[in-house]
Amino acid sequence: MSRFYRYKLPPWARNCLVVCENVTLPLLIFQAIRTIFFPTTFDVLLCGILLGIYLAFYLKWI
Repeated sequence: MSRFYRYKLPPWARNCLVVCENVTLPLLIFQAIRTIFFPTTFDVLLCGILLGIYLAFYLKWI
């Protein structure tokens, strides 16, 4: 199994990853606040998905 290196990607793909990485935290904070005030099943699910994506970027899995 080969390891994923983001620097082997084309420049446009690396830029896309950087943008996603920078946008994830503000979206997660907004979604967490929204989930606190309007807790629907969709909001909780979306908050969990965003949290997973943020942790993947934070722990350098992506």
